[in-house]
Amino acid sequence: MARDPFEFVEDAPLFIVPRVLDALRAYRAAPRLDGVPAAELDGLLDRLLAGIERHPTKFWVLKQFQKSLLAVDNQDAEERERFRHALERIMDIVGIEDSDGFLSRR
Repeated sequence: MARDPFEFVEDAPLFIVPRVLDALRAYRAAPRLDGVPAAELDGLLDRLLAGIERHPTKFWVLKQFQKSLLAVDNQDAEERERFRHALERIMDIVGIEDSDGFLSRR
């Protein structure tokens, strides 16, 4: 039986201010590195921008990550790794210090 990737995630509120939203928009507008699934990353950023003010929690953001990680499961290992680095950058932007192992369990 597969383990719940959220088993060890401790939810926490996020401090979403205009500067955070501006940084997400800037990251969305930035050119994508080769090998990063750009369409999925852009879709994730669009979901975050549309909902993070209503759901300013670590758990909600990681749930959005989960949807995107499932979508890139069929990519090769290098592309998935680059995508994980992009997720870490988003975590930095929104103020999530640690995924509590979520990214390593996916």
